[in-house]
Amino acid sequence: MLPVRRSRGPVGRVAGLSRVMGTRTAWTGVGDGEFFCPGCGGDRNYQRLTGRRRFTLLGVPVLSRGETGPVVECAACRRHYATDVLDHPTTTRFSAMLRDAVHTVALAVLAAGGTCARTSLSVAATTVRSAGFDDCTADQLGALVEALAADTGRLYGAPCGAGLAIELHEALDPLAPHLAPTGREAILLRGARIALADGPYTPAERDVLFTVGAALTIHADEVTRLLAEARTPS
Repeated sequence: MLPVRRSRGPVGRVAGLSRVMGTRTAWTGVGDGEFFCPGCGGDRNYQRLTGRRRFTLLGVPVLSRGETGPVVECAACRRHYATDVLDHPTTTRFSAMLRDAVHTVALAVLAAGGTCARTSLSVAATTVRSAGFDDCTADQLGALVEALAADTGRLYGAPCGAGLAIELHEALDPLAPHLAPTGREAILLRGARIALADGPYTPAERDVLFTVGAALTIHADEVTRLLAEARTPS
């Protein structure tokens, strides 16, 4: 019996062609650093790469196909990501941003409170310590509020002025995009509980807390709801 010759179908021809012709990318490192790798789920070293694509024949580069990238390559998992991945802060940087934000909110609320009552200072110190300033004390916060008032000439209990509003926005604006809604609300509620430690909200405290809400991209109606919620015993 004569052997049956099988013809190569379209899939076989494409596979054979791909072994003959293809493209190859040669990557060149142009920078490095540390970033939050979404694949690994933690802080990792990275290398920033640009690439040059070439058409290959039998594995040999023969024609330039132009540049590609840049991309970010994780040193651990070797995955490539678009460069906007570097906009996300590292875990270490995020923790520092959150700590500084809570500290700034606490000082702003205390300055707006007017009297800096011991109960408010105690709640504020506990709040700031829980955010990462482990050695923070009520006396330290009180001294900082007094120094702030002396430096700016701002009166205790005055509405949130332009300078204080700028400080709040500088601390909170970069953080807000990286927080879930519950995280943004938690910062506002921390400030609200400091304000309530010595009694109901004063107009100046409410003004500061609405500024905090705006910097955290919380709608004014939601700020109102959260301030009322903070008054309800848990």
